[in-house]
Amino acid sequence: MQSSLIGKIEKAKRYAQEKDRVTFSELSVKFRGDNNNYDVSFHNGKWRCTCGFFSSWGVCSHTMALEKILGNMLPQEAMTIKFDSVP
Repeated sequence: MQSSLIGKIEKAKRYAQEKDRVTFSELSVKFRGDNNNYDVSFHNGKWRCTCGFFSSWGVCSHTMALEKILGNMLPQEAMTIKFDSVP
């Protein structure tokens, strides 16, 4: 393996541990829920989900799970709930 590639691999490992370097501006995922599969996205500062709950409330367990998973890698406007305030 070339030394320049080894250096890039080491740098990538360091970057992967420094999650504050990353901020998602757009995101699109397939989410396998308990009852169905859903399309979840974050675009133009807003979440979207194809589940029925989201269409009524503008938030759902799928979007909240992604907020929890991605944490500080999301822009502030993507955060809809403070998990530490929920029992």
